[in-house]
Amino acid sequence: MTQRVLIIGASVGGATAAITLRGLGVETVLVERELHKAKPCGGAVPPAAFKEFDLPAELIDRKVKHCLVVSPSGQETHIDVAGSVPSADDYVAMVRREVFDGFLRSRAQERGAELIHGQLIALRVEPRGVRATYRRIADGSEHTLHADAVIGADGAYSPTARFLGLPNLPRAVAIQERIALPASQMARWEDTADLYLGREVSPDLYAWAFPKRDHIAVGIGAGPGYTAHARELLANLKARLGPALDGGRLILREAHALPMEPRKQMAFDRAMLIGDAAGLVVHTSGEGIYWAMKSGQIAAQVLARHLDAPSAANLRAYEQLWWSEYGSMYTFLRWLQKWGYGNERQMEVFTEMCRNPDVQRLTFDSYMHKQMAPAPWGAQLRMTWDILCAQARNYLRRRTPLREQRQYALGV
Repeated sequence: MTQRVLIIGASVGGATAAITLRGLGVETVLVERELHKAKPCGGAVPPAAFKEFDLPAELIDRKVKHCLVVSPSGQETHIDVAGSVPSADDYVAMVRREVFDGFLRSRAQERGAELIHGQLIALRVEPRGVRATYRRIADGSEHTLHADAVIGADGAYSPTARFLGLPNLPRAVAIQERIALPASQMARWEDTADLYLGREVSPDLYAWAFPKRDHIAVGIGAGPGYTAHARELLANLKARLGPALDGGRLILREAHALPMEPRKQMAFDRAMLIGDAAGLVVHTSGEGIYWAMKSGQIAAQVLARHLDAPSAANLRAYEQLWWSEYGSMYTFLRWLQKWGYGNERQMEVFTEMCRNPDVQRLTFDSYMHKQMAPAPWGAQLRMTWDILCAQARNYLRRRTPLREQRQYALGV
């Protein structure tokens, strides 16, 4: 009897898992509730993803080669996207999820995966397999599907996790607007992405302005407890951008949840969780696309090896591989978020820290290659000295935000 895997969710993680399984000869069925509305997302992808997953460059809207980090007081740090060894891959790829996700889903179907436009309404893991009930979106009819195992790739609110009896993860909220700008205004973001810090735009994460092919995505992220203030934070960001948005036309407003902690367990009897459903969004940056794809690939490879005995003991090899490879990076970025975004004075320190050439090199080495870049002793000493000086400057005397300086100068 042919072995079959059911994947709930056909976004980047689920589609990558399906592509991997089909490459290993496993029958695969994808169930996706939303095929037309793209997942709201900043859409930043490292160059490594295009090589690892054999993706065409046509999916890239913009190659960001410069970053601007703006502190709560308005001090700016300009950063060139470059690693230790200059290469053609010194950029951050900006994509639109409706294009990116659509390509991966199509590839999964071309490789032989079945795609069902439906909503999961029940899931039960039984001794001999998995029984799932879904409702077809087209006509509302209910159907039952049997499989040997299931992969949950269904986001921060994961129905798969809920049917497995797992608790909800703490979640952040992200809200963004896509804004079309006149060509003269769009030139400002030709190959540059902006990050903004401060309690007025994000109490514990950051806000952004990311360029796309014909518009910019302007958005904010905020941790648990700030959901009710998301629209206000976004309005404050747009106010900070000010004239840069003149002549802009709102295309779309969108919001989504981001898991704030990885799940302690991601593999169970006949079931696995990947991407946002497993909480695999990295702190500090909130990056999730690459990690969803990578977790989908690793989970599928492990599952294919153990389909004859898909027990929790066997499938947890996925967890072991994941944390042995990426555990140190997740731990460091979790600490960096708490350290760098803890309060506005610390955000000022974080902005200054980003000016250090060693920090820039290590950051982009790690980002582009998805491995913790080693820091030589000399670099560690230079970074530590710069950080201590920045701590002293910002804690001994509070910086006056530029907006307050302007108001004072105008006599407001």
